Amino acid sequence: MKPTGPQEAATDMRTTQATRVARSTDHQKQPSALDRAGGTKGLVYSALPVAAFVVANSLRGLKMAIIASAAVALAIAVERLVRKESLQPALGGVFGVVIAAGISWYTGSAKDFFLIGIWASLAGAILFLLSVVVRWPLAAVLYSATTGKGTVWRSDKRSRLYYDIATLVMATIFGARFVVSKWLYDADEIGSLGIAKIMMGFPLLAVGLLAVAWAARASDKRLKALGLLPAKRA
Repeated sequence: MKPTGPQEAATDMRTTQATRVARSTDHQKQPSALDRAGGTKGLVYSALPVAAFVVANSLRGLKMAIIASAAVALAIAVERLVRKESLQPALGGVFGVVIAAGISWYTGSAKDFFLIGIWASLAGAILFLLSVVVRWPLAAVLYSATTGKGTVWRSDKRSRLYYDIATLVMATIFGARFVVSKWLYDADEIGSLGIAKIMMGFPLLAVGLLAVAWAARASDKRLKALGLLPAKRA
């Protein structure tokens, strides 16, 4: 065996260190389910306008509730702007609060602040369920769209099953949101509607994203084993 010289040994050491750093970096870049849902800050930001609406409505009535929720949503957008963070989530939140508040103002009923969210949950449940029926599970479609891996998953029956399961989890989450919120809406439980919206919002979304992440990992591992996806270099 040819002995390794000092220069070759140093090169090998640098290569090994670079590989370890790259692996460590790849591991660190993997976002958690909470990160994908917007992180802890996203959870708080989504809850604040709703909490402001419910509290202000119980203390000062509908008009003050609308003003309070809109003001909180706008303050969040300004805070993100000052911190030079992405404005897209904040602007979406402001838009959603303004539309919800507008409907509530128009109907004169505080519970209608939650009306869009209720029917959006039903639409989401139906959409996720139908995507499984037509064999294009949305969990796979959305994951492929964000990673650029295409539709190779459709060529493997087991991969489709993984994504079917994840999509059905998402459908169940949206369906549960609709059932609970609609029941509280019909019962005129405004405070409980606010609590349900917060508790069944980002926390349940994180659970759904965990299911999608599991399906993606399981599918990718199988597709690489079958040679349908390139194996990750060491």
